[in-house]
Amino acid sequence: MTRTETRRIVVGGITIGGDAPVSVQTMCNTKTWDVEATVRQIRAMRAAGADIVRIAVPDERSALSIDKIREQVDVPLVADIHFDYRLALLCAERGIDKIRINPGNIGGPENVKAVADACRARRIPIRIGVNAGSLEKRLLEKYGHPCPEAMVESARSHVNLLLQNDFEDICLSLKSSTVPLTVAAYRLAAETFPFPLHLGVTETGTEYNGTIQSAVGIGTLLMEGIGNTIRVSLTADPVREVTAGIAILKAAGVRTGGVKFVSCPTCGRTEIDLISLATRVEEHVRDLNRDITVAVMGCVVNGPGEAREADYGIAGGRDKGLLFKKGEVLGTYPYDELLERLMDLIASEESLHG
Repeated sequence: MTRTETRRIVVGGITIGGDAPVSVQTMCNTKTWDVEATVRQIRAMRAAGADIVRIAVPDERSALSIDKIREQVDVPLVADIHFDYRLALLCAERGIDKIRINPGNIGGPENVKAVADACRARRIPIRIGVNAGSLEKRLLEKYGHPCPEAMVESARSHVNLLLQNDFEDICLSLKSSTVPLTVAAYRLAAETFPFPLHLGVTETGTEYNGTIQSAVGIGTLLMEGIGNTIRVSLTADPVREVTAGIAILKAAGVRTGGVKFVSCPTCGRTEIDLISLATRVEEHVRDLNRDITVAVMGCVVNGPGEAREADYGIAGGRDKGLLFKKGEVLGTYPYDELLERLMDLIASEESLHG
């Protein structure tokens, strides 16, 4: 897959853009001034695989907590700031790794210069976030409604404010709550700007609907070579944003490694409780740190054949099933033993290969 070329920025040791891997972001829903709760949530996000975490900074109390949080976590932190440039300056002083702020919304040129100078001095990148639902009035009057051209023009106006202050460590996002508009806006942005793009569909809803919309929008762009970092926005536990994001990267073919789990759909040939078995196997293998494929198939007639590319797998029969490796059947076992036998096989292979 050919990736769109962009400049590179560095966020707390994580490179974004260029030929760097696509990173997964999420955002805390704790009160940032509650340092204990925020640190606890960030650690859970990190354990789930988050590369970068964003935290809300709506007030001075939150900004003054940045250094206390920073010293307790090992993941890059992004400060989410709206309108008040002074909060950006406080965060920069306290060790934030990246700032999300729109230069056109923080007052006069002197405010923009102050933020640009502070971030340049500390090598802190800035993400400009354009949202279709909050476009400037002049752009809505010009275009009549949110559209890709209006979103890109909004981004350009913010970008120019930073460029006028010799600041180029910029990342862009152009989000909408509708997938087609989001995709079209990012396509146009990729043609227009040299900066890395942070992908996301905003306000997607709860976990089920939000994951589907994000998979379609983010996945489409990734498979076109567009995008350098992503966030799956869900009305759910932010940790679920991380797991969904990693799954989208793997499905789009831009991230490899870790366990790939496959299972067949149920059909009239199925003689076991395939749904329950597949769910339990997926839960058991999810956290394995191995580059393997594990399959759960519904019948013994063609299960091992269809899943011959899987490293390990099981295929159900009537109250029993087959255990197989690379398509080779290793034995037949009662249904209640299949999960245990599969996990024992995976564990023994891990021990064998170190």
